[in-house]
This record gives sequence, C-alpha cells and structure tokens, in this order.
Amino acid sequence: MDADVRQNRAPTATVDRGTFSRPERSGVEADLLRRIVLYLLLAVAAVLAALEMTLARVGDPSAKEKAPWISPLRDMDDALAHGDFSTATTARHKADLAALASPSWEGFLAVGDGALRLGEARGARSGMEHEARRAYLSAMVRTRNARSLEGILRVTDAFARLGDRDMVEQGARFARELAGRDDKAIDRVDEFVQRWAGGERSSNVRVQ
Repeated sequence: MDADVRQNRAPTATVDRGTFSRPERSGVEADLLRRIVLYLLLAVAAVLAALEMTLARVGDPSAKEKAPWISPLRDMDDALAHGDFSTATTARHKADLAALASPSWEGFLAVGDGALRLGEARGARSGMEHEARRAYLSAMVRTRNARSLEGILRVTDAFARLGDRDMVEQGARFARELAGRDDKAIDRVDEFVQRWAGGERSSNVRVQ
C-alpha cells in the first residue's frame, strides 16, 4: 500500500516542483516572445532616432560651428595673440583629443593647421611640422574611408603646403580613384594636379 501511495503522490510532487503544464508553458513562451519583439522594436527605434539626428546635423550649416575642436583652437589662437604659448599648447592638445574622438576628417585637418600656426608663432614652424603631418595623415585615412573627394583634395592640399610631394601624389591617386568616370570630379582632380605639378601631370600621379 505504501508503494501505491507514493505512486499516486508522484504527479503532485512534480507539479509542486514548478513543472508547467503544456498550456502554461505555451503561455510563458508567448509572453517571452512578445518581450523580445518589444525590445527589438525599441532598439530599432533608438537607432533610427540617432540616425535622424546625425543626418540633421550633416544638413545643418551650423553643424561645423558646433564641432568640438573649434573652441579649443580658438582658445589657442587667443592665447597666441597674447603670447601665452603654454596655454596655446594645452588648447591645441585639447583640440587634438576632440578630433580623435570625432569620426570627422575635418577635425584632424584643422588640428594640423593649428599645429603650424603654433609653430609659426613660436618662430619654429619646422618643429611643429611633424605634428601637422601626423594630423594630416589621420585626416587622409578618414577621408578615404568616407570616400570624400572634397576631403581628399583639401588634405592633399595641406600636404602640398608642407612640401610633401609623396603624399601629394598619393592623395591625387586616391582622388582619381574616387572621381571614377564623373567628368566634373575628374576636372577637379586634373585642376588640382596641374596646379601642384606646374601644369605637367606626373606619371606617378596619373591613375588610369
């Protein structure tokens, strides 16, 4: 009789341990699926909102004024105007960090130009050219990744002002690649190459 009692109690014990019946399990799974779908919808909505804000900033003419490197570079120029080279150096470093934190190529281009202004104010431009070149290299990488013809031409122009012919030729090659078969883009690249090659196209620059 003890065996019969244990056998009769077994199902009750199983239920007491928390096992769900088939309808209950289906209800739990359906609720879990609804929660997952809700979380996915919220995540998609957040991504779309962030994308909308980014596109709005790109189309906003005042977006450049809000670029994080602009303020410290202005502080640098103000300090240079007062002969405060220590404050100017600190401000340029802050601008460099702001450019690093931003995905934009324009930040590093501006920081490179700022490095040259700092060097000129100190009477030692050549001493800051390596800092400018480092910033321009970072800008070049970002312009190529962004496939920005405008960016590549502007950064290449900066290398030209440094007298770095190798990087000018490299930038011109990148520009020709981006121009593809776009006649207007090709004309822009040709104009740039002719301006910096004295009217002659270098075979090292030409990309078929």
